[in-house]
Amino acid sequence: MAKLYFKYGAMGSSKSAQALITKFNYEELDMTVWLIKPSVDTRDGADIIRSRIGLEAHAAVITPEMNILQAYAEAGDHDVIIADEAQFFTPEQIDQLREIVDEKDIPVLCFGLRTDFLTHFFPGAQRLMELADSLTEIKTVCRCGRKATVNARIDSEGKIVTEGGQILLGGNDSYVAMCHQCWMRKIREQKTGRRE
Repeated sequence: MAKLYFKYGAMGSSKSAQALITKFNYEELDMTVWLIKPSVDTRDGADIIRSRIGLEAHAAVITPEMNILQAYAEAGDHDVIIADEAQFFTPEQIDQLREIVDEKDIPVLCFGLRTDFLTHFFPGAQRLMELADSLTEIKTVCRCGRKATVNARIDSEGKIVTEGGQILLGGNDSYVAMCHQCWMRKIREQKTGRRE
């Protein structure tokens, strides 16, 4: 029986690499994969999913206005759907992925962030947390050695950013995975000008 999976983690936890490795594993078994990504993710090219370790593949691009049910029907039958950066899909599109699982008995594996740089849910991630049959945290660590849970946005001087829009594409130049304790300590230090 097919399931809807949400595999989430902080920045730098190898989500894209795991999505691409999973794609390879299915294809090695002669199964077809519909690899998709949201149109807002243009860091590596409109239709490219690339991991920090160098794995990459072309993906179908899903715009916010698209109906994933229709896009899937147009793409033809596949054995599995793998979605990268799933937090950027709309809640309605997550519902459509859920419908594919239920109606077509096709497993859907979604990889992405759970929360933004202020620790607030992305709408797509929240809907995945509500609907997924399987939730798996892909762990990474903070510099202090604790588990990283915060996607800290940083400016060009390395200072923590606490204002701005929810979406700002970037990699290691814009985000650092941190534990909540270190994130809060850095914010306090920036406000007071003193190291704790």
